[in-house]
Amino acid sequence: MASSPAAASNISAWVKPKSCHPSTSSSSAPSSALDLGSRSFHKPTGRPNINCSLHTPSVLHFPKHTSSSSTGVSPIKTTTLPKEKLDFSSSVSTQWNFLQSAAAMALDAVENALVAREARHPLPKTADPTVQIAGNFAPVPEQPVRHSLTVDGRIPDCIQGVYTRNGANPLHEPVAGHHLFDGDGMVHAVRFKDGEASYACRFTETQRLVQEREFGRPVFPKAIGELHGHSGIARLLLFYARGLFGLVDHSQGTGVANAGLVYFNRRLLAMSEDDLPYHILVTPSGDLETVERYDFDGQLRSTMIAHPKVDPVSGEMFALSYDVVQKPYLKYFRFSPNGDKSPDVEIPLAEPTMMHDFAITERFVVVPDQQVVFKLQEMITGGSPVVYDKNKTSRFGVLDKNATDASGMRWIDAPDCFCFHLWNAWEEPQTNEVVVIGSCMTPADSIFNECDDGLKSVLSEIRLNLNTGNSTRRPILPESEQVNLEAGMVNRNRLGRKTQFAYLALAEPWPKVSGFAKVDLSTGKVSKFIYGEQRYGGEPLFLPRDPNSDREDDGYILVFVHDEKTWKSELQIVNAVNLQLEASVKLPSRVPYGFHGTFISSKELEKQA
Repeated sequence: MASSPAAASNISAWVKPKSCHPSTSSSSAPSSALDLGSRSFHKPTGRPNINCSLHTPSVLHFPKHTSSSSTGVSPIKTTTLPKEKLDFSSSVSTQWNFLQSAAAMALDAVENALVAREARHPLPKTADPTVQIAGNFAPVPEQPVRHSLTVDGRIPDCIQGVYTRNGANPLHEPVAGHHLFDGDGMVHAVRFKDGEASYACRFTETQRLVQEREFGRPVFPKAIGELHGHSGIARLLLFYARGLFGLVDHSQGTGVANAGLVYFNRRLLAMSEDDLPYHILVTPSGDLETVERYDFDGQLRSTMIAHPKVDPVSGEMFALSYDVVQKPYLKYFRFSPNGDKSPDVEIPLAEPTMMHDFAITERFVVVPDQQVVFKLQEMITGGSPVVYDKNKTSRFGVLDKNATDASGMRWIDAPDCFCFHLWNAWEEPQTNEVVVIGSCMTPADSIFNECDDGLKSVLSEIRLNLNTGNSTRRPILPESEQVNLEAGMVNRNRLGRKTQFAYLALAEPWPKVSGFAKVDLSTGKVSKFIYGEQRYGGEPLFLPRDPNSDREDDGYILVFVHDEKTWKSELQIVNAVNLQLEASVKLPSRVPYGFHGTFISSKELEKQA
């Protein structure tokens, strides 16, 4: 897709990379994806021949990042550098001693040589920024609050609060490989009050982003786009060498906080599974401010995945943490409604495994142990450390929510099953089964590694029989209705209980989203809401009209939609019962396709910490 004049007026050339240097070092408490290694990803010399809906004519221009002084957010410093050379000198170098300055120069020379070597090889589409962040996947600058937005239709009276959605929005142009998931976290917020709407978007001020902003270029290795093969090993060695000399500080985390959002214990938390969450404050005006990297008052000392589950009845939050380097590879823990953390439950695994999501029921946590694993030794032979292990049998573990150790975990095999997301789970006492609803993805590693097969994401019902230890799996949609369904939710007031409906993104043409589906999980009936020609969106959020309503689908769907013809974005509000458009909020700037969101009511906003 060629960028329209409207698009061109809203962006400017990317900041060209500088070299790297802040201060202090050590390793982050958890072993994150940065403890992997990196692939030889290189800029192609010609136009790549890639058949992918992402591969539209690229908007490889990064925005000028500015902030209004009235918002209280510091302006983002950007500097344009010559294209032919990476000059890592910046204002932070004035803080170094002679040894640090000499080390910086030497390490910058090594990196220049590495980048030059990488440039001689083409990038796979899973790490090519001209594919991964083309079109409306491209980043946008921060936007201060804009009030009294134009609304077509009428915002329902019950919608009072703020809709927030997370996404990847790289601050700087990639130097080498870049995957969509590698971008810096940016939260988009639409505030509703008395029938009017406002909008703002802000970067989450992670430790990574703060340091890279000072450098004026990417410094931290990218967990998916770069951490592969010999080149990745070299990038990791460079990164930790800079830490050794106090040029960068990775002791306070390396994550991007770009995936999930949850409101818990009076805090909005932005998360990615490679770090602690970040506490985001929604200001009275509807703006967003990063408060801190949040460790639950010193209780959380490891990473936390981006999909914790809040039980709608008990108010507890349940979470996992996985480690790709050292045992224990997986831990489970929970928080009381007041934020008190339980001791970690170490779950024995034979090898580090990707654990992006899990599920809860009234009594259990359901943990997937699937075939996408981390094998760091693959980097030595030039491969990816994210591997589909065809010899491994996928399985689900069922553990009591209140367990203090993993001795009671029941593992039940579920062959050839990879669910990147699980939408819900519940117990069926009559048969002593746990029912899991998820989207089974094939090829399992296609998001991370280049493959020739087209991706399929099949909404499935998986039954785990606790009596026999066996499982069954069936597609919920009939064959004639099969479509890729990814990103969505059930009514969160019924999470962990039997639900009739799921609201899921129609991920076609992959990875774009042409609409959403309301699926009856018992009958397989599908009702679709399509955004229209060259209009695409993201995850549909279900917002109950009344938490006490007896009708499960009594509510509204909120979703960002972008028009690729006009290059304009809006927030649509759709009646979840009849799938009729109720209102459309016209947004003052483009909203890139993103990840997951949540809604915070006006009453909850008043009680923020």
